[in-house]
Amino acid sequence: MERRLGITRERPLPAPAREPLTAWLRRRGGSPPSTARGGAERRADGRRVALLPDTFNAYFTPAVAIAAVELFEAAGLAVVVPRVGCCGRPLLSHGRVAAARAAARAMVDALSPLAAAGVPIVGLEPSCVSMFGDEYAYLLPGDPAARAVADAASTFDAFVATRAGTGDVGWAFDGRPRRLLLHGHCHQQAREGTAAAHAALALPAGHRVEAVDAGCCGMAGAFGYEAEHHAVSLAMAEQRLLPAVRAAAPDDVIVAAGFSCRQQIAHATGRRAWHPAEVLRAALDA
Repeated sequence: MERRLGITRERPLPAPAREPLTAWLRRRGGSPPSTARGGAERRADGRRVALLPDTFNAYFTPAVAIAAVELFEAAGLAVVVPRVGCCGRPLLSHGRVAAARAAARAMVDALSPLAAAGVPIVGLEPSCVSMFGDEYAYLLPGDPAARAVADAASTFDAFVATRAGTGDVGWAFDGRPRRLLLHGHCHQQAREGTAAAHAALALPAGHRVEAVDAGCCGMAGAFGYEAEHHAVSLAMAEQRLLPAVRAAAPDDVIVAAGFSCRQQIAHATGRRAWHPAEVLRAALDA
């Protein structure tokens, strides 16, 4: 694979989940593209939320999306899981602008009815949400539907922090003390910072959230898997992120919203990093 595709042999590729998100939704009683429980797509009382099933969390780590669905439902929200493809980020990162534009067009066409209906669109992967707010303006200039989707979209952290802050939703979290070590995703740090992530993760009374003073994890999507960049990828992570993870106590919870960030941490340290949705779902009272 290294010789033919340029993918390093030094790093394992992520394995697809045995049961993707779509299969879980069907087994649970919903059927894509809608889902969750009981006709969420038909509810019109302002308590709907659309959960964006990005490729990573739909097919590799569906536990993240499942945690978000269950967390939102625990707050009385009706969850819609739209049928969408890739946002186009990987294509644009590799210079395939025309293909990225086509992916953006398909995404906007799929999500614009939700945006027009006032349904908030929540992304679990920060790099996808940043595509809506930044790159779609370049790929689809002057497109009102693209602007509406961008305005309706937010990261999981921002949505939870905002809705909880206004008292619109609430959860019965346990009081178990946990120290959370948070690594902010590059796109998220650039667009909104980590204040929302801190606020969301600190909702359970026992949570103590500390940020890792680090920049990029070094993975940057496929960058860290490319043989020519593998060493650079790890060197970037070794500057601050990986030493901080290794220094964390065994009971500390490592938190990272980005799929690539979690992969880098797991590969280089053997520690599992959790998405904020998983952390908050685990803190719900049984």
